[in-house]
Amino acid sequence: MSELPFGQPGLPSTWASARKQAVGTALSERSRVWFTVADGVLTEVYHPTIDCPNQRDLQFLITDGGELFHEERRDLEHSVEWIEDGIPAFRIVSRDPQGRYRLIKTVCTDPDADCVLERVHFEPLVEAARHYRLYLLWAPHLDNQGSDNHGRVEYGANECDRLIAWRGSRYAAVTATVPFSRMSVGYVGHSDGWQDINRHRHLEWNFMTAGPGNIALTAELELPPDGHFMLCLGFGNSERTAIKAASGCLDRNGFASVLNRYMEGWRAYQRGLLDLSAQSGDGGQLYRRSIAVLRTHIDKIHRGAGVASLSIPWGESASADQPIGGYHLVWPRDLYHQAMGLLAAGDREMPAQILHYLFSRQREDGSFFQNFWVDGRPYWQGLQLDEVGYPVLLANHLHHEGLLDFDPYPVVQRAADFLVNHGPVTPQDRWEENRGYSPHTLAVVVAALRAAAAVADATGKGAQAVTYRQVAQDWEQHIEDWTFTDCGRLLFGHPEHYERIALIPSVDAGEHLPECRVFLPIRNLPAEAMYNESQCCVVDGGFLELVRLGLRTAADPHVLKTLPVWDALCRRETPCGPAWYRYNGDGYGEHEDGSPFDGTGRGRLWPLLTGERGHYEVAAGRDSRPYIKALECFANENGMLPEQVWDTEPRLGHGTGSATPLVWAHAEYIRLLGASSRKGT
Repeated sequence: MSELPFGQPGLPSTWASARKQAVGTALSERSRVWFTVADGVLTEVYHPTIDCPNQRDLQFLITDGGELFHEERRDLEHSVEWIEDGIPAFRIVSRDPQGRYRLIKTVCTDPDADCVLERVHFEPLVEAARHYRLYLLWAPHLDNQGSDNHGRVEYGANECDRLIAWRGSRYAAVTATVPFSRMSVGYVGHSDGWQDINRHRHLEWNFMTAGPGNIALTAELELPPDGHFMLCLGFGNSERTAIKAASGCLDRNGFASVLNRYMEGWRAYQRGLLDLSAQSGDGGQLYRRSIAVLRTHIDKIHRGAGVASLSIPWGESASADQPIGGYHLVWPRDLYHQAMGLLAAGDREMPAQILHYLFSRQREDGSFFQNFWVDGRPYWQGLQLDEVGYPVLLANHLHHEGLLDFDPYPVVQRAADFLVNHGPVTPQDRWEENRGYSPHTLAVVVAALRAAAAVADATGKGAQAVTYRQVAQDWEQHIEDWTFTDCGRLLFGHPEHYERIALIPSVDAGEHLPECRVFLPIRNLPAEAMYNESQCCVVDGGFLELVRLGLRTAADPHVLKTLPVWDALCRRETPCGPAWYRYNGDGYGEHEDGSPFDGTGRGRLWPLLTGERGHYEVAAGRDSRPYIKALECFANENGMLPEQVWDTEPRLGHGTGSATPLVWAHAEYIRLLGASSRKGT
């Protein structure tokens, strides 16, 4: 047999499922590593920043040396439990469907090192299972790429055996408290351990090095009689530091000591927050979990940087051969909601740090990129005016609460001046698709100018405050002129409603075209269907932001006329309660046959919109509990709220493959609890 593995560079690389069952990190800034769990196994692990995934997955293979061959994530039945609500450390039980054995894993990170730990118990349930072989299968995707990875296996002699992977200056190592009796590294789909064990029912190949390519590393574990051992996955900017991080975790007074420090850090944080459990329908369980989700999604080097989700939508079909943003990017809009969710929970420190971070990423002209890596490098470079306005709203709120240790006016002024000079037409709406007059964006921009005026007044800049208020007043008076149609034909007897967005020609100075002869390009649809709908016939829930930000009352006639149209077109009842599409005709979601979104598809239901409707009900003086309970039901069994849920049987109301958890959805839930508490509903 050749000393080098065959099949270089391996199959094209992909990421893991976006349907996460768990996410977690230590609160300690010393530990710059975040983990995710899907299908019962450890999936993407991020290091040294929250936007940089470094593996596809780490799982076990089980054989009896004969007919039995199990891949943990595909062939076993999984349950994932929080060890304690509000503390993102998890117990994962993976069961053989025929009841012959089970794997019990406990997962956390080391607060003092860049290391993820798994305490594992292989438990035979029948006598024959005591002779089963257990293999570790690790698929590194270092530095946010599955291609050009290198790997090596090392037998430790006086040290631990280890698997080592690297790409450029990013290194990772896996060690264990048990020896690796045999190891190999190969190219995925050809010479990797999965292919070897599936073919031979044992690890026959013994390749010591591989790369560059899409690689996987495999190790056979020498199980002790009681079946207990510990795995450590460490990271560093050199081989030495990665090995030190991994081996150091093994020596830090045992797993129980590490887990206790991890949990105590989270307990101390949760103790300082508000108790909103009385407003919940589950005794506060999802509330505490949602706080942990929001707080987990904050970076530790770029303090205050929060990403939208530790997932890559439809990751199983998303190429990892080039760097991908997924949802592990900063969106100013999502980060605003994250800050407001934490503030609603009683965290009075992190929202201010988020504002510091946001304004550190403000462009010289006062705007913000559409989204960006945590170090500020742009990913998509579109412009959405609500993402310029939201940081101003946050600044005013925190300044009013006395939570800022700096004068926010200079940065607020830059953002407000940009809005004055570039509004009211937004180049993209909040769904990042269309140019025009958006009720949602107009609500945010007008409210932001009012907020800028308040900050100007409070900091002795009254003259500029007058300008901001005048522009805000002028734009507010024209909202219905720009976005309210009387030629709608969506619902019989209801010809009037807010449009999702009103287009204007690119050379137009601001005049709204009459009648419904403008066709809205619906993104994510096939080319032949993209221009089939007049702008008068597309509606979304963005108009509710006019109520939420105080520009219109809940009883405003324009709002009341739009509600039945929006509900008729976008509302669907699920076993959990009501949910809404982003807008009628949306194409961002799985195809009709359930296959992954690939640039076209069919939009599904968004739980965060249930939260937005709940806020409207609070403003209207009505009961918000049905919406709170619906959100609690939309969360998966581990308390992760998805971006989208299915709108068809048999999975109606369950999460799709888009992104789970979505920070924005968790923030909406927390904010709805807070709003309900203030209103006494």
